[in-house]
Amino acid sequence: MSLITAIGAAPSGGIRYRNGSPLRLSSSRRSSSMTVRMQHTTRIQRLIEEEGIVLMPGCYDALSAAIVQKAGFSAGFISGYALSASLLGKPDFGLLTPPEMAAAARSVCAAAPLIPVIADADTGGGNALNVQRTIKDLIAAGAAGCFLEDQAWPKKCGHMRGKQVIPAEEHAAKIASARDAIGDSDFFLVARTDARATSAKTGLSDAIARVNLYMEAGADACFVEAPRDDDELKEIGHKTKGYRVCNMIEGGVTPLHTPEELKAMGFHLIVHPLTALYASARALLDILITLKKKGTTRDDEDLKKMATFEEFNQLVSLDSWFELEARYSNLRNAVAVKSR
Repeated sequence: MSLITAIGAAPSGGIRYRNGSPLRLSSSRRSSSMTVRMQHTTRIQRLIEEEGIVLMPGCYDALSAAIVQKAGFSAGFISGYALSASLLGKPDFGLLTPPEMAAAARSVCAAAPLIPVIADADTGGGNALNVQRTIKDLIAAGAAGCFLEDQAWPKKCGHMRGKQVIPAEEHAAKIASARDAIGDSDFFLVARTDARATSAKTGLSDAIARVNLYMEAGADACFVEAPRDDDELKEIGHKTKGYRVCNMIEGGVTPLHTPEELKAMGFHLIVHPLTALYASARALLDILITLKKKGTTRDDEDLKKMATFEEFNQLVSLDSWFELEARYSNLRNAVAVKSR
């Protein structure tokens, strides 16, 4: 029995209200799928329990994912902002589609098979039914979880202006729908709200109330996007339920902290979604300006800004492919000899 079954659907297709007020979930009315969720521990949950705090850098393609894994991180995150930039050359302005994210997740997870990777599902692609397709596509692609946010379409980066959110009960239904689609899959569901940005006076309290509702609806973790200062971070850590996610964006509205500092405030998953993207963009810009100006990169000062031919070959595990090629070449030769 899902959340919608438990509380009933209104004739209009929305969540039923009582006496004009949104119906809140009691513990006795939680979805039976939540029982399944508690019985099946995901890879991400195990990481949190083992490490206490999990730092997840963002990636946006197979190469960046492979580097995240080689650098020794225990998990990664596919940033919608970064993917929109790398795949489309466009800002995080609702232009990226769920199938494009699922395709990226497939290549990213294949390139970093030793670590769990969480994908950014944005708003899920539409209503509760669209959300189910999005979730199933991400599971099939190999993703270990996703973020699902309550912004109104077209969504925007959480640290941009001009954001709006849908009714909390509507997003709770989408979270419940996602939970039903997950079933017993190894998939970690993060409910995100962007309500903090909608009001300087009541935005934070609304955001906290929203994510607590989303946790009741079936999320594994909650994520209040874009808190403004340490006091807000501590309030979120104190007043929200379950595992908590915090976003660290260089140049964003939230102050930057170390994982241990955020752990002390009550957080469990720390995402650096844009660090790799911004570093790559700066490096590309600098070296290409040099190439345009000089017409060559032969100077030592320029060569030092890049990986060497040998270093890059090691990064993409070239030797292992030569070994694999030799193995099958030897097998082919052995079969040819026997057939004579």
